[in-house]
Amino acid sequence: MNRILGATQSRCIAGGLSGVCGVVLLGLSFAINNGPPAGATSAELANFAQQNYAKILWGAWMQAVGPVLIVLFAFSIVYLAGATQKVSGWMTFFGSTILMTVTLIEVTLYISALYRDPTMMPSVSLHLISAVQHLYFIVAAPALFLPLGIVLVQSRVLPRLFGYLALLLASMFAALGVIFLLRLTLPDAVTALGAVQALWWLAAAVALIVRRGELCGNFASLQSDETR
Repeated sequence: MNRILGATQSRCIAGGLSGVCGVVLLGLSFAINNGPPAGATSAELANFAQQNYAKILWGAWMQAVGPVLIVLFAFSIVYLAGATQKVSGWMTFFGSTILMTVTLIEVTLYISALYRDPTMMPSVSLHLISAVQHLYFIVAAPALFLPLGIVLVQSRVLPRLFGYLALLLASMFAALGVIFLLRLTLPDAVTALGAVQALWWLAAAVALIVRRGELCGNFASLQSDETR
């Protein structure tokens, strides 16, 4: 039993720290890589890429690694909730895969924008980034937050408020994806809403660490019941 309690507490701490680090990396990636000015010419884009070469690459690295840590945190929630064999748990895994796919496509385009040959590569890459950003709202964020919210509502891993907020976020992102579907480039006000989900991940990760003692007892009871 002590081994179960210790392992559960370690998973809570590791999962929570993973979520916190993921959010920090994402925040830093956007802080150091603000993107070129709107309507920049090819020459201006090339100059911007040259002046911000290292920042863009480090920002791309952080934006690629950050979501991996956040997904690890989401998997920890599913595991601690005992939902690994439930449809909501499976769909959380599936939603995480979609999120990572969309993220890595966007990160690849950040890097491709640094190429000068052909000369239109930076401009084409930026347009493709605008296209990919639609996917966050249409499918990536809703596909993860919806099943994860269900997992949280049906468990005691975190206060149920987090589950309901996750469902609200899923609905909000899906609605914005439809509302702005006909806008090829999403307004800055819409893309800025991505910070809202970062606050959710950060608060949920901290809550998991804080509640690790309570969860140890709950998870140990669940494991004991399953082994009977």
